[in-house]
Amino acid sequence: MTNHEPFGTDRRAFLRTAALLGAAVPLVAAGCSTTDPAEEQKGGGTLKRARQDGKITVGFANESPYGFTDRSGKLTGEAPELARVLFKELGISKVEGVNVDFGGLIGGLKAKRFDVIAAGMFVTPERCAEVAFSDPEYVAKSAFMVPKGNPKGVHKFEDAAQKKLKVGVLTGAVEGDYAAKLGVSKGNIKTFPDQPSAFEGLKAGRIDCIALTRISLADLLSKHQGSAFEVTDAYVPVIGGKEQFGAGAFAFRKADTDLLKAFNDKLSELKKSNRLLPVIQPFGFSQAELPGPNDTAARFCQG
Repeated sequence: MTNHEPFGTDRRAFLRTAALLGAAVPLVAAGCSTTDPAEEQKGGGTLKRARQDGKITVGFANESPYGFTDRSGKLTGEAPELARVLFKELGISKVEGVNVDFGGLIGGLKAKRFDVIAAGMFVTPERCAEVAFSDPEYVAKSAFMVPKGNPKGVHKFEDAAQKKLKVGVLTGAVEGDYAAKLGVSKGNIKTFPDQPSAFEGLKAGRIDCIALTRISLADLLSKHQGSAFEVTDAYVPVIGGKEQFGAGAFAFRKADTDLLKAFNDKLSELKKSNRLLPVIQPFGFSQAELPGPNDTAARFCQG
């Protein structure tokens, strides 16, 4: 498990429960690709077909805020909405969704159940061996949910350690490890099975703060508007001299080099023209999550 992995696995399991809203996007039949093998060898088959058909299929895992179906059954979320913008500029007007359990996304992509993974998937060396990632559309940093005004002054794990505060984390998520390595005593690290139960623990005063990525906390707070809590500024914990954050990106089959290049070119244009944040901001993303010039797929594939 890498530094980036827990956000992409454990936390997604918790978010999935909150995002299952009862609506579903119609599934696209497996094996529906009509790509000519010879064209695919040239790296242009999927892009050419999608432009001809005017549509492309994306795999998502029904996880808020990354990619999910809303109450009306519409596919939405950070990644699908960004996909709509980018593919439209590539001459592909329609984005269709295929709902897959997060653990099946890479297998589904390789089996051609869909053409792209649009699920905010973290770039890791292990995944880079299986698929080709675009450059990141966001980076994930840590934060805390605290009572309004942050009366105990929690801004980083070291603050919680020094003040002997009780820190709420999700079972199996990376923040428990961060807290322990940065000095929070074992007895003050309180685990919860999911975000709602952690919120209830904070509300009841059993913990002093909740530690998660800022994106996840913003999504949690949005479900409790008017509550007496706030989310601290994003920051990057440093453990053993190494920054602890990951990056979310779209994933493509390795053969689809033309599609990947075209997508990356459009994404780069969006970043340079400051049009990325307005697309993803409605889903809890902020300036703090925007990738920097050095946040590339190649960088995160190296671990």
